[in-house]
Amino acid sequence: MNHRQLITGTALATLLAVSPALAQTTEVAEASPLLEEIIVYGRGEARQVQGVTAAAIALEAPGTSPLKAIENLPGVSFQSADPFGAYEWSTRITIRGFNQNQLGFTLDGVPLGDMSYGNHNGLHISRAISSENIDQVTVAQGAGSLATASTSNLGGTVQFTSRRPAKEAGAYVAGTFGSENTGRGFVRLDTGELSTGTSAYVSYTRQNADKWKGDGVQKQDQLNFKVVQTVGEGEISAWVNWSDRAENDYQDLSKEMIGRLGYDWDNFAKDWATALRVADIYNGNIRAAFPGKITSVDDAYYDASGLREDTIAAVNFTYPLTDALKLDVTGYGHKNDGQGLWFTPYVVTPGGAPMSIRTTEYGIERFGGVGQLTAEIGDHTISGGVWFEQNDFAHARRFYGLNRASPGRSSTQFQRGAFFTQWQYDFDTETRQFNLSDSWKVMDALTLTAGFKSVKVENTAKTLVGPVKNGTIKAEDNFLPQAGFVYELSDEHQIFGSYAENIRTFESSNTAGPFSTTQDGFNAIRNSLEPETSRTIELGWRFNAGIVKGVVAAYDVQFDDRLLALTLGPGIVGNPSALQNVGGVSTRGIEAGATVDVTDAVSIVASYTYNDSSYDDNVRGANGAVTAATDGKTVVNSPKNLLRGELKYDDGNLYASASAAYTGKRYYTYLNDASVEGYTLAEISVGYRFEGNAWLEGTELQANVTNLFDKEYVSTIGSNGFTNSDPTGTSQTLLAGAPRQFFVSLKKQF
Repeated sequence: MNHRQLITGTALATLLAVSPALAQTTEVAEASPLLEEIIVYGRGEARQVQGVTAAAIALEAPGTSPLKAIENLPGVSFQSADPFGAYEWSTRITIRGFNQNQLGFTLDGVPLGDMSYGNHNGLHISRAISSENIDQVTVAQGAGSLATASTSNLGGTVQFTSRRPAKEAGAYVAGTFGSENTGRGFVRLDTGELSTGTSAYVSYTRQNADKWKGDGVQKQDQLNFKVVQTVGEGEISAWVNWSDRAENDYQDLSKEMIGRLGYDWDNFAKDWATALRVADIYNGNIRAAFPGKITSVDDAYYDASGLREDTIAAVNFTYPLTDALKLDVTGYGHKNDGQGLWFTPYVVTPGGAPMSIRTTEYGIERFGGVGQLTAEIGDHTISGGVWFEQNDFAHARRFYGLNRASPGRSSTQFQRGAFFTQWQYDFDTETRQFNLSDSWKVMDALTLTAGFKSVKVENTAKTLVGPVKNGTIKAEDNFLPQAGFVYELSDEHQIFGSYAENIRTFESSNTAGPFSTTQDGFNAIRNSLEPETSRTIELGWRFNAGIVKGVVAAYDVQFDDRLLALTLGPGIVGNPSALQNVGGVSTRGIEAGATVDVTDAVSIVASYTYNDSSYDDNVRGANGAVTAATDGKTVVNSPKNLLRGELKYDDGNLYASASAAYTGKRYYTYLNDASVEGYTLAEISVGYRFEGNAWLEGTELQANVTNLFDKEYVSTIGSNGFTNSDPTGTSQTLLAGAPRQFFVSLKKQF
């Protein structure tokens, strides 16, 4: 193993396990592209942990979500309706059958919430930082470290680490052009390390692309700034990231619609006349049949979009108080303004068009701190820490008027001047978490780990407009244990195992969680509703034998007190839901991943996952009668088989990769009477690094092709949630995947 691999595979993974914030101060040895490792297998961890490096992210088309880069890891399933994996309404990641809102996500130790659409306590990684500024993504498939700042990580964590400022002053410029008028520019300026011990960088990103079907755009501006200052033997680092994102939505489809209208069917955007006619027919202004193949007012709407503006910042202080005691403290803040827009024919504009713009509006103001003390005492490494967060979330539903002659409003701009506010609530969430752990090196070959965390979250709702729903609900557990071992069979082989318990606390919003019902409904459940919990057992083998390195692991997960919210009517309408505990889920599976270094220039990366997740109980109503016979049914959006493979070539100048990913059959109904078939997608990336004179040195040309064989398939399921049954295939909760797309990038390092 080369020096870079040794540091990345052991020291970095270990530091991330102790405290995610420590990853900011980790130096990784410089290496030529020929030696760069793209998959890290978490040597020394008592848990199943892998990661991908910046080299893996760089193989994707610039602007691609780092979540897409981790789909090669065992246990990870990723779906998105756009080629970049950044379209938030469609982006879904599941790990071992756990959905995205049951996972935990952090950036340099700063919590990102569950990264779901309409997030009430965080933001998506695509808005938190530009992909070019990510150094590593680490995935703990079963249980994150006790120090992870998350209250949603039932099924594991995904931790993102930003790059450090370069030691040498310089600049990096990149431009990408491609399908659907895609244009992306990125520029980063590094100060280098100054005589004061200060280093910093600032970057700016602009991306603009048309939708691959229908009419609309997906555009984003981002500004990232990071500075690091040495302080004696420690350092202070700080970063501020800003993002302004606007994306037009794709129409949610059903299986029946795909058969009748095709995968390319979308909203009416720019065809105002047809949108008016459909709305007039629905509202009784015209007595006529719907035009063409349209059979329902929900087949298409005029337009829809998601608008998000975020500013997130953090300050980290790391200092060795003594030779054996290290302090790591991070403070952070995040502000978000967002609107989800839908041109709805269900509410007409008074004196105007037979439709209006309905918005769901979001406002997040949160701040918090993460602190960790780590002590080396003989053969023990003892770590303890706290996390607190105060989050104020404003949530509202409003309607904005439209002219009959033309819309008069842009779907990619924040709306002002509502004619009606349906509801408006303020939610306050206080989070407190404590962790304590010990890593004991019993002997040279054996290390034991044990610890626990204590979690307390209090959610409070206050009504400003609309149906009253006031009150407070708490979720807490003072003892969530975690224990494990690592046994070194030899320098090349490790056996590891772990046990962990976790909790997912309640969500504070009007569209999900305990406050999404009525006041009477909330009063009925507030004292009996239990937060979701999980118990995970893992046993695995890591190996690094010559040209082959990898991992094989088996796991058993018990998920209890599952919460189920059932919504009546079309998902987009936003009717109240009822939340209840409906039993458990049992999950068992096997994961395997390996990298084979065939030659110095050729490597193969492959992974396979078999996951069996099934419901343990039937869903019963208030009178005890079975309302959904789910006992023994497969968990929705939980493919049993995942197979990934990538062939990589890199001789220092010419590089290329060809990958294929198979995702098995997925159910989108709890009764398993409706599903989407499995599919295989292939991608290729080819590039060349020039060298020679000053103009060529540091120049790189790269081409990417996604969905190489132009496969028609359903990418995201559950875009409008899941339902008990869909025998006629009319549930509009599917999104079609993007067809073949081409991108070319020119990069220059100065």
